[in-house]
Amino acid sequence: MNRTSAHRTALTGALLAGALAIAGCSGDTSHDGMSGTSDSSSSASAGSDAATDANAADESFASGMRVHHEQAVEMAGLAPDRAADPRVTDLAARIEAAQGPEIRTLSGWMEDWGVEAGSGTDHGSMGHGGMGGMMSAEDMTALAAASGAEFDRMFLEMMVEHHRGAIAMAETELADGENADARAMAESIQDTQAAEIAEMEQLLAELGG
Repeated sequence: MNRTSAHRTALTGALLAGALAIAGCSGDTSHDGMSGTSDSSSSASAGSDAATDANAADESFASGMRVHHEQAVEMAGLAPDRAADPRVTDLAARIEAAQGPEIRTLSGWMEDWGVEAGSGTDHGSMGHGGMGGMMSAEDMTALAAASGAEFDRMFLEMMVEHHRGAIAMAETELADGENADARAMAESIQDTQAAEIAEMEQLLAELGG
């Protein structure tokens, strides 16, 4: 009996040790697998968050709005030496201050998305009927040649048209674009430039334009 009991005790101990070892391995394998899956999911999620998705409408918005802003900044830069009304000079400074940083942001998106475009400084082929209220080369020459009250009126009239074009471009982005940052800029452009149009129209009325 003693030998049988000893044998059974040893067998039971071996079976118990084996079961514990199997359970331990199974737990480790499960843990490692879950950890790997979790890490993989986290990496995929981080990669997805880091990726900047943009469709054709976003790319067109970035490229077109950069050119559009560049011309607005060019127009605004004429005001300090030519405007007679300080309110026109102040408005021009605000336009330049707002759109300059947006040009840099748009340029960064274009680089990220692999969008190629010209600098946007040659507007000769873009008249009133072209992209969103762009001024022609003749318009820009006439504005640069004006001064005093004539410049104020021309600047305001042209910039109203220019802003309306930008708002139309922003509306297209909001309708068709997918990139959240680009859509947010489009909304900001709509709000800011609509308010500036109202301001410019009021100035024109007061100046007798």
